[in-house]
Amino acid sequence: MIAEKFLADSAAEVGLNPDKVQALMDRAERDVKDGVLPACQVAIARDGKIAAMKTFGRAVQGGVEKPATDETVFVAMSATKAITSSALWILIQEGKIDPADKIVKYVPEYGTNGKETTTIEHLLIHTAGIPTAPGSFKDWGDRKRRLERFAQWRPVNTPGEKFFYHIHANYWPIAEAIERITGTRLGEFVRTRIAEPLGLPDLRIGLPRPVQARMADVKWVGEPAKDEEYRKLGITPPRAGLGSITEDAVLEMNEPELREMDFPAGGMMTTAGDIALFYQALLNDGKAQDGKRIWQSEMIREARRIRSGNLIDPARGITANRALGIVIAGGDGKANLRGFGRTNSAEAFGHPGFGGQIGWADPATGISFGYLTNGFDRNDLREGRRGVAVCSLAGSCEEA
Repeated sequence: MIAEKFLADSAAEVGLNPDKVQALMDRAERDVKDGVLPACQVAIARDGKIAAMKTFGRAVQGGVEKPATDETVFVAMSATKAITSSALWILIQEGKIDPADKIVKYVPEYGTNGKETTTIEHLLIHTAGIPTAPGSFKDWGDRKRRLERFAQWRPVNTPGEKFFYHIHANYWPIAEAIERITGTRLGEFVRTRIAEPLGLPDLRIGLPRPVQARMADVKWVGEPAKDEEYRKLGITPPRAGLGSITEDAVLEMNEPELREMDFPAGGMMTTAGDIALFYQALLNDGKAQDGKRIWQSEMIREARRIRSGNLIDPARGITANRALGIVIAGGDGKANLRGFGRTNSAEAFGHPGFGGQIGWADPATGISFGYLTNGFDRNDLREGRRGVAVCSLAGSCEEA
C-alpha cells in the first residue's frame, strides 16, 4: 500500500489540471468498460506525490476472481529494465563497475563465441548482439542452467555494431554481475537499496509468496490485427519467430515459483503508483521524498545520456535513443514509437513493457506516469494506440 504521505489531496495541489487528469482516467477505464481488457491500473505523480491513481476491472487474485484495487500488483514486464538498470547505477556511482568494462570481468562464463568484447554499456543499450538468445524464466531461476546459457549464446553481430531490441538476455549478465559484486540477489538489492529508502515496499523484482494473493493473473485477450490493417499503416505484418514472446511464456508468470524469481528483464511485480513514485525520485535529482539520496546527480545525468548514437532500430525505422538502460523520447516526432506520448518533451525518459506496461518521467513538466494491465492484447496495433493515448493525456496534465 502506498503511504499516505505520498498521496496528494488533489491533482491541483501538485499543479495538475483536474479535468485533464479525469480525462486520462476516463480513457484508461474505457478499455475495461468495453470489455477489451480485464483490468488496468494507472497513476500520475508530480512534486513527489501521487496526484491520482485508479484501478479498473476485475482480475484473478490468489485464485479468486474479484475487483482489482489500488493494492493489486501487476507484472511490469520490460518496464522492469529501468529498475534493474537503476540498481546498476548505484554500483557505477560507487566505483564498483563501469559501463566501459567488459562483462567478462565480472561474469567470465559469458566470454565465449565472440562475446568476449561485450561491455556493460553494450548490454544496457541493446547492442550486445544477442537479441534472440534462447532462455526462459525457468532457466533464470536455475543457477547452473543460467551459467550454461551464458556460455552457449552466440552473437548475431559484433558487439557494439548494431542496435536490435533484446527481449531479456542482455539483462541476465547484468543481474549476475550485481550479485557477484554485492553478494546479494538482484531482488534483495532492489529492496534494500532502492525500494525501502524510497518508502515503496511494493516496488519489487520477484514477488514473495505471502504477497502473491494480491497479484493479478495475466491473461491473453482479443485477436491479432489483420494483415491489411498493418498494410494501411505502411507496416509489414509481424511474423512469429525466433525470439518472439509466446503466449505460454507469458502465462508462466501465473506460476507461484516463477513469480518469486527476480527475473531482471521482466520480473517486477508492483503497482502503477510505485512506478510513478520511483520516477519521481529520479526527477528529484535522485533523492527520496525525505531527502535521502539514492543516486548522485552526476549519475542521473550520465544515465540519461543517449549512448546509441545514430544507430537505427530496424523494427521501427527510427533512431534507437538508448541511454544507460532507459529510453529517451527525443525530439524527432517519434516519441510515440518509443513508449511515450505525443505531448511528452524530448527529455522524457523511461521504459515500456510487453503487453502495454508503461513507466516514464518528463523533466519538462515534472510528471511521472505508470500504467499496468493484466490483459495482454493480441492486437498489438490496438495496444499501441492505447499506450500513445494514455501517455499523451498524462503528458498534458500540467495546469495551464
